[in-house]
Amino acid sequence: MGHVSARRRPHPPGPAHRRHRPVEEVSAGGLVVDPGDGSPRAALIARRVRGGGYLWALPKGHIEQGESAEDAALREITEETGIVGRLIRPIGTIDYWFVFDHRKIHKTVHHYLVLATGGELSADDIEVDDVAWVPLDEVPARLAYANERDLVTRHADLLEGIT
Repeated sequence: MGHVSARRRPHPPGPAHRRHRPVEEVSAGGLVVDPGDGSPRAALIARRVRGGGYLWALPKGHIEQGESAEDAALREITEETGIVGRLIRPIGTIDYWFVFDHRKIHKTVHHYLVLATGGELSADDIEVDDVAWVPLDEVPARLAYANERDLVTRHADLLEGIT
């Protein structure tokens, strides 16, 4: 009997193969801080999850064609929270993988520290179910995603400087 090879054959090009190629997505957002009257707070957004409850996160969204990450962060923050802000500085980049609609997605999110300068907190954006001002010291515990909690915790010293 002849040798049987277990080597995989290359996938023929076609929709089934293309569907599994990784998709690159880039977003921007940030930690929006209002120093308040000695009680600093941050604006967080929430999305409802199955079974009730919310996942709280930092506001963020896709960078549009021709837009800088900084401009996208300020735009997304205003769209998702109603708050207008001034960019203070970058605080980090988070990247992660997930699967959506049978596609593997690699997402990179550029985060900025943003000082709230105006606007009114509102959940008018269709992608947001709730928004809240959260006392700054409670933000890490409220955030649903470990990578965002780590980002905020790593920059606690910066937050003290603007409050």
